Amino acid sequence: MKQGKVLAVCISEKKGTVKKNVGQRLIIADYGLQGDAHAGSVRQVSLLSSDRVEEFRERSGGAVELPPGVFGENLLIEGFDFKRYPIATQFRINEVLLELTQIGKKCHSGCEIQKKTGECIMPREGVFARVLCGGEVKEGDTVELVKLPFRAAVITASDRSFRKEREDLSGPKIAEIIMDAGYEVIAQQLLSDDMQRLVDALTELCDHEKPDVIFTTGGTGLSPRDHMPEATKQVADRDVPGIAEAIRAYSMKYTPNAMLSRAASVIRGRTLIINLPGSPKAVAECLELILPVLEHGLGILRGEADG
Repeated sequence: MKQGKVLAVCISEKKGTVKKNVGQRLIIADYGLQGDAHAGSVRQVSLLSSDRVEEFRERSGGAVELPPGVFGENLLIEGFDFKRYPIATQFRINEVLLELTQIGKKCHSGCEIQKKTGECIMPREGVFARVLCGGEVKEGDTVELVKLPFRAAVITASDRSFRKEREDLSGPKIAEIIMDAGYEVIAQQLLSDDMQRLVDALTELCDHEKPDVIFTTGGTGLSPRDHMPEATKQVADRDVPGIAEAIRAYSMKYTPNAMLSRAASVIRGRTLIINLPGSPKAVAECLELILPVLEHGLGILRGEADG
């Protein structure tokens, strides 16, 4: 797993003052750095890549002194370009476990660097994390990337929504629920029920974008234009019937019409494809069932967990 190094541990005892490197500090779970005036907020710990500071130094011609903490970062770290990592990525430093919650922030009006140079890198380069596990951190400590969030795509199959005769509510609902669960949504597509169009979209996503999972909604019933299960099976390398079976059984608790669903669940390459029902209420119910189990399954598919 990729590693980096802590170059500075910085705090400011009062808000509105520049952070200073203290070399070592206790980081408290669900709070931040002990003694830091900004701890306890929604942005518990701020992280900044040392490479971005050096780039800024070169652009400024060395005219501005850039001691650690000057950009408002708690941890100055070598080896990671943090803005490239999605929300929910996790990093470990000794016993400390940090999870990214925000990329960048609006620079406050009193920023000294912005006053001197007209530019501050924190809004576009800095990231913020919450503290899942606390512990001591000091200069020279190793930083490990321990978990990347699962990448997901969402496809809605609906002639009516595609023709803008009806709003697509189910696709956005899926995206909302899985993002709240920590997934990175890399694509959302609204397509007609055309069989070849669905096959092409699934193939393109699996073979080129390579998400961990694709959730589809719509097109699983008995209508002559319901082609999602056939498109899903056409692109499949392997079948995963238990997921679709579990969804049908669970949905029967809410409506006997669930027995009419032809939904499928398969694997293409390293991507799991799961057909969900077509209504926002139904997709929410089904995701409630499968998401707690899915992390283990996707971990196996990634090669990160034992089967």
